[in-house]
This record gives sequence, C-alpha cells and structure tokens, in this order.
Amino acid sequence: MTSEQRRQFLRNAALAASVAALPRWAWSTPPALQTNPFALGIASGDPTPDGVVLWTRLALTDPAQMLVTHTVRWEVAHDAGFAQIVQKGEAPALPALGHSVHVELQGLLPARWYHYRFMLGDAVSPTGRTRTAPAAGDLPGALRVAFASCQRWEHGHYAAWRHLAADQPDLVLFLGDYIYEYATPKTTTDLARTHSLRHATTLADYRDRYALHKSDPALQLSHATCPWAVTWDDHEVQNDYAAEASRGESPGSAAFLALRSAAWQAFYENMPLRTTSLRGPASATGWDTLQIYRRLRWGRLAHIHLLDSRQYRSWQACRTPEASSAPAVRPADCAELAQPQRSLLGSAQERWLDAGLAADTASAQATRWSVIAQQTLFSPRHYPSGTVPTDAWDGYPAARQRLLQSVARHTPRNTVLLGGDIHQNYVCRVHADAARADSAVVASEFCGTSISSRSGTTQAKVDAIVRHNPHVLLARCDQRGYGLADITPTRWSTTLRVVDDPLRADSGASTLARFVVEDGRAGPQAA
Repeated sequence: MTSEQRRQFLRNAALAASVAALPRWAWSTPPALQTNPFALGIASGDPTPDGVVLWTRLALTDPAQMLVTHTVRWEVAHDAGFAQIVQKGEAPALPALGHSVHVELQGLLPARWYHYRFMLGDAVSPTGRTRTAPAAGDLPGALRVAFASCQRWEHGHYAAWRHLAADQPDLVLFLGDYIYEYATPKTTTDLARTHSLRHATTLADYRDRYALHKSDPALQLSHATCPWAVTWDDHEVQNDYAAEASRGESPGSAAFLALRSAAWQAFYENMPLRTTSLRGPASATGWDTLQIYRRLRWGRLAHIHLLDSRQYRSWQACRTPEASSAPAVRPADCAELAQPQRSLLGSAQERWLDAGLAADTASAQATRWSVIAQQTLFSPRHYPSGTVPTDAWDGYPAARQRLLQSVARHTPRNTVLLGGDIHQNYVCRVHADAARADSAVVASEFCGTSISSRSGTTQAKVDAIVRHNPHVLLARCDQRGYGLADITPTRWSTTLRVVDDPLRADSGASTLARFVVEDGRAGPQAA
C-alpha cells in the first residue's frame, strides 16, 4: 500500500466513522438512474428485542454516480403494503464503503414481524420481511433457525435458498464461505455455471465477487425472508488462511495484510452487520480487525454464541509457509499438534465464550438452549489412515478440550453446536473428553453440508470414517442443502434438507434425516 493509499484509506475511515454527522448538503440529490440501484437485493440481520439492522448496497453503473454519496430513504411498516408505517428515515450510501447502507433500528416492539424497503430517487427496492427477538425475560414457545454455509458459484445453483425461504425460518445463521475467491476453473465440465471474474486480491475484486453472488434471485429471496446472523470462514479472504498468515507469505506480510484488509472491508460492506463490528482504529494497512464473534439472545429460549475461528487462530500445525492448504498429519510425526497454547479462537475469544456459557446458567431463569454456532466440524474424526486434518478442530485438540471443559464446568441446561465448512452433513454426540468415547455426553452437534460447494470425497470414504467414530450418528457427502432447527422449551428438532440436483436452478428438495434432542438429555436421537 502506497503512502497516498494509506492517507486515502484513513480519510475514508474517518468519513465512515462520522456518517451521522454528515450535513445534508454533502449528500447527492436523487439521481437520474439508468439501472436498478437495488439489483444486489436487501437484507436484515442481528435482531434484538427492540431493533434489527437493515442493509442494502447500491448497484451503480454511471461513473459520475459512483463518485458521490447518495441519500437512500427507508421505511419500516407493520404491513407489506406500507399503509401502517412504523419508522422511516434517510441514510447516506458512501462511496468509501461501496455505497452500502447499514440502518440500525431501535424502538421496535419485541417478538414482532415487520416489513421494510429502501428508495433512491424513483427507484424502490423489493420488500423485505424481518423481525425482532423476544424480550429478554420471555420464554417463547418456538424458534425456527436455518443454518447454512459454503456457496461456491460454479459448483451449483442456489436452489437450496429457494427451499429455505419457503420453510419460513425466524432466523438464518450463515456460518462461512459466503463467497469464494477463485476464478472459474479452466475445466468447466460438470459446473453449474461460470463467471469471468479473476482471482480476488483487491477491494474491487472482492466487491465484484459479492455482487456476483448477490445477483442470484434465490439468495436475494432468502435474505428478504427473515433476519440473518453471519460469520465468515476462509474463502471470504483466502483458502486456509490463519490470522495474519497465508500461503507463500511470512506471517504479517504487508502484501497479505493488504489483501485481508480489502476482503474484510468488502465483507462488512455486503453484510447486515452493526457498526459495533468496526472496533479498533483503522491503521495504515487498512481494516485490521472486525468484531465478528458476538451473541444473539432469543429470550430465555436460546442464546446463540456466534464464533470467529479465522481471525485469531494459530497457524495450522506442521504447515509449511508455501503450502496452499493445511495438511493432514500423523500425530506421531507432528509434535506441534498437541501444544497446549495453540488455539482456534484465540485466548480472548475463549474467555469470552467461557463467560457466556457461565452466564447461561447464572440465574433461576437460565437459558434453555446454549447454541455454539461456528464454522466447522467440532467433533473428532479418527481416520482409518491415522492422519489428522489440521484446519478444523482436529488440528487444535487442546483448544477443543478447553471448550469441552468450559461446558462441563458451567453445565448449561442444553448445549448444541452448529457448524459447516466440510460440505458434508454430520450428526454427532459430543463427549466430555474428545479422546474417550466412554466419557459422558455433554452436547449435541449438527454440522451442515454446503449450499452448493462440492465435498471432494466419496461416501465410501465417509462410511469408513463413521466405522472408526462411534460418536458419529450420521455422515453424508456430496449432497447440497441446509439445516433447519425447530426449537421449543422441551425439544430441539433438526431437519437436514438436501436438493435433488445442484446443477439445476429449479431443483426440488427432500429431507435426508431428522434428529431430536430432548430437554435435559444431551445427544441427538434419530426421529
């Protein structure tokens, strides 16, 4: 990054931080639009009892319009026809933030559905549907949560999002890999579709990649159906990166930090995130931090701990700097694997999660379901080959055991882990000691498959893994889809939904399996 680029970034950061103070004369007059400014859709996210975040990003094509700040109007109503408007206002769409808009609503009623829309000049966005969380002390009778991850554009159409929207969840948890940084493969056989974008390395590249993914009508429909809570994994930046380290670069290299900064800025611009995620001052290298781990409460029914397993993790064990991906290793040949200080979450986030689990049981009105929503498979996979994959929790056994000890120490009433990343459906019993199948079952795990990304393995290999892992109740590969959790005070029911043909945008979907967790009884049971 040149000195002028540093100065420009800091100017942009200062401008973004003072959005509320911008005088109206600094905003543009309504433009004469030649294209639909809301072609990237709308979204809402991170609901609280009295509010939610509304999001859009203007799709501008006129170079002159792309250089100025635009005034975007917004409305929230009880009805889809906007006859009963509850709140309305204006927000600036800054060029420094890719003309994205983040409106943080307050003063709404708890446990209520609302409709919202944006306007720019004469253009009106589609209508979105969102909702607030229940009041803090309430115990609602039901919550429907969909969880999903991994949506590589070329590997499949997004039919799963269309079916998910039809299931009408209250909340979507997106657990990482919203985009993939790759260019279209040279061999296009068996791809659902292609694109012409290059491998992403700059802010403009990442913005274009989000615009590509967000152009999909099924994904837009799902965003407009209900609020989302999003986190990231690696492909929002680069495959298998770890904190400040990347392939071919020394840790903390200026080149990688500039790439990561661009990717993180684009993530914020394109997600319904609160400004509280913008913690820490911007530096000369750009966006050095985003506060992605956070909590969402659904009254006393559910407390969702949404984690970040990329920003603070240790470099993968026994991985060489030039390796393009994390290796699978034999524990006997990799002493680093067992080092107790190695962490997937970082020490500060580990302490934060421990405090959150303690708070779940701290009063007579304890949380019914403690949900740990994170990126990948938590439970161990003992391979017949004896190797261990180092990019998931298997590569951080001491960190996994610390989390298990936290669960055992605080004994939440019910603990459920959700994950993604591996492009396979896994259902597991979680034991107090990950190395001992005879230890007590302390939690349940549902690791969902991908929306569209291929799994890269075969069912025969997965079946062999299951035979070596008695805690694994179900494992299926190469089926794309999502998970649906119906949560009540007395039961958690997970339905695993899979599409019939990921190469078809109009594909049907079916139920692969259904498992339940009874209140007070750890471990899933086939329904």
